[in-house]
Amino acid sequence: MILPRTHLRTADRAASPGVAVLASLLRLVGTLAIVAAVAWVGWVESQIHWYARHDEARPANAIAIFGAAEYDGRPSPVLRARLDHGLELYQRGLAPLMITLGGSEPSDQHSEGAVGQDYLLAHGVPESAIIAETQSSNTEESARRLSIIARANRLKSIVVVSDGTHLFRTHAICEKYGLTVYTSPRPVGHSIPLREALRRTTHEVVSYTLWRMHIH
Repeated sequence: MILPRTHLRTADRAASPGVAVLASLLRLVGTLAIVAAVAWVGWVESQIHWYARHDEARPANAIAIFGAAEYDGRPSPVLRARLDHGLELYQRGLAPLMITLGGSEPSDQHSEGAVGQDYLLAHGVPESAIIAETQSSNTEESARRLSIIARANRLKSIVVVSDGTHLFRTHAICEKYGLTVYTSPRPVGHSIPLREALRRTTHEVVSYTLWRMHIH
């Protein structure tokens, strides 16, 4: 059936308000999503910077040093800085036990945890005062294995050492596994270029967000 033109114009006018309302709703939802995303990123970034600036080191049952790259059995500069900071805390008498964390790549002969243990032994820490975790491949696995070590050794509190920007996410994951931890950022020693600082912060914002969304 062919409708007269007057009927078509009436139908168009009837449909137009519905389309306009839908478009307005979509714009509103899009705007709210953008605002929520910006607010989320701002909050996470503020938490990252807070943990990076605050040293919560205090007497505890152990000091746990999260791993970083090792080069053929030698700690990378980042790992060495973390180990040195943990060693300083140990020498100050904050804890009687040190835990080094971190596994290895399939092609590597050494693990981050074992390299850390060797470094601490070479700097005077007794073997009986070190536990080396050598299987974890990321922050969450390290935290999970740390919780197992803590339960097995009845550790009630742990000072956690890592890079400053890494500590907000580390603290959150450790809490998820029931650990009571106090974060202590390793000293940087020099100013970080802006581009590198932005890269580190962006990495942590994305990693924390994906972790909260259970995307691994």
